[in-house]
Amino acid sequence: MTIDEKLFVGTALDEHVEMYLKAMWLIKENNEPIKVSTVANLLRIRQPSVVQMMKKLADMDYVNYNKFDITLTEKGEKLGASIVRKSRLLEVLMVNHLKVKPDEEIVCGMEHHMSDEFTNSLSSILGNPTKSPNGKIIPDV
Repeated sequence: MTIDEKLFVGTALDEHVEMYLKAMWLIKENNEPIKVSTVANLLRIRQPSVVQMMKKLADMDYVNYNKFDITLTEKGEKLGASIVRKSRLLEVLMVNHLKVKPDEEIVCGMEHHMSDEFTNSLSSILGNPTKSPNGKIIPDV
């Protein structure tokens, strides 16, 4: 049997890391302090899970974390902005070009698998938009 297609399995950890960083970037974008409770509410998970992940993210140099304060490092800020950029570009594609309502489940599934080259090409094809359909700024990473 010959199969000409390549299959890829991403790691769940990579996607979890990106979702946490996206959530913290969005919280920061709203000028709110990044707190365990806020991240937990946004991701709809329990606070002990957030605490566990904050420790991992701190070890990976994505956040500075202590019991009372969470801040994104430059590395975390960049990756969070990159994921937000991808999702907002996909929203522009869906609304302005495909003429469909943005499907957050599809967007969330795709954003983790887009290379920088793909993202930059998509942005170029879309006319390098600076705002999403709901008026949010598309980060220029």
